[in-house]
Amino acid sequence: MGEIDVTHDPNVRSWVESANAPDTDFPIQNLPFGVFRRRGADDAWRVGVAIGDQIVDIGACADARQFAGAAAMAAKLCHGETLNALMSAGPAASRALRFALSGWLRADLSSPFKDREKLLVPMRDAVLCMPAIIGDYTDFYASIHHATNVGSMFRPDNPLLPNYKWVPIGYHGRASSIVESGTPVRRPSGQTRDDANAPPTVGPSRRLDYEVEVGVFIGAGNSLGSTIPIDEAENHIFGLCLLNDWSARDLQTWEYQPLGPFLAKSFVTTISPWVVTLDALAPFRAPAFERAADDPAPLLYISSQSDTKSGGIDIVLELSLSSAAMRTAGVAPMLVSRGNFTDMYWTVAQLVTHHASNGCNLRPGDLLGSGTVSGATPESRGSLLERAWRGTEPLTLPTGETRAFLQDGDEVTIHGYCERDRHRRIGFGECRGTIVPADT
Repeated sequence: MGEIDVTHDPNVRSWVESANAPDTDFPIQNLPFGVFRRRGADDAWRVGVAIGDQIVDIGACADARQFAGAAAMAAKLCHGETLNALMSAGPAASRALRFALSGWLRADLSSPFKDREKLLVPMRDAVLCMPAIIGDYTDFYASIHHATNVGSMFRPDNPLLPNYKWVPIGYHGRASSIVESGTPVRRPSGQTRDDANAPPTVGPSRRLDYEVEVGVFIGAGNSLGSTIPIDEAENHIFGLCLLNDWSARDLQTWEYQPLGPFLAKSFVTTISPWVVTLDALAPFRAPAFERAADDPAPLLYISSQSDTKSGGIDIVLELSLSSAAMRTAGVAPMLVSRGNFTDMYWTVAQLVTHHASNGCNLRPGDLLGSGTVSGATPESRGSLLERAWRGTEPLTLPTGETRAFLQDGDEVTIHGYCERDRHRRIGFGECRGTIVPADT
């Protein structure tokens, strides 16, 4: 777990003036990693770090010998077109590079290199892509509020299955259909069966939904057959991003028994391009979710005093929706939900440890989805299935349109940020997708 140090000092300012704006997602206290190239160029993708409205080109910094020691070695790992090499080096490498970058970007520290601005690329001139090659993707179901809400729609007398409070529930997702923010979301087609007395039909999903989630990128992995102790789990996490696990609820209802989600989930998953390290999140740690007095305690392999004390992460997650009619009329997106990642029943460390507990080998760049982040109030529900309560309480948009599920042309955007007294606010950027018609 990262410690609070000089890189988190809220009084530090950067010579990149845009990083000092109070509402920026990317102050000098954040420094998330991503992959970019100049817009319109045919150049190779490059590893960068966000600072205000600029991107630090880490490979160019390494070539210009801007860093020394462990930071210089870490910067050399950033010469490729993905973050996988840096991820594989473990937290010490990214921590050293983040520390060096913090000093390099400080306004009150001089540098012998007089052309530092040449190592920056304006975000407006850049295209962002997938931050890593994702070999495997696992999606969890870690919010008890979400599980209870959904369960009560189908099993009112017994919303939670017997295993929920004992074991982190997850399924193996589809890595090939994970896309970066801004990629259009094609409405999927598939089998549905609304009438139990009639055969299923095939066609475009009529109950398309979003899911507000947090993505967890694995850093250093574990070998096949080995496990990851709970107190070492965060040493295997590179950082977090935003994630939208788009879901076709009508396909899902028909196909999910007996083996769980398949085509209802595999058509696309959207992630944000910037990965915020656990070191940057150190000031925003929180206790793990407080379980009810009659809930079972986690089994020993996923139980830890330190994880109970500070395994939670205080991330505010907001989802906004904008219909095509709203955009045509110049109407601002409508805030649909605001939740918090501290409402998750299982911590990220527990997810990692449980995933590897059978000897499964996690690898650098693997992605874990938290599952829908929902809270106890209607306004904090992280899916439209819950927010409109299975279509019985549709939302009314500013244009007078209603939404029980997503329509073609709807644009969905997730924002995430952390803020706390005596610390700088940091953010994750955005995770955005627009629904386009099915390919018929």
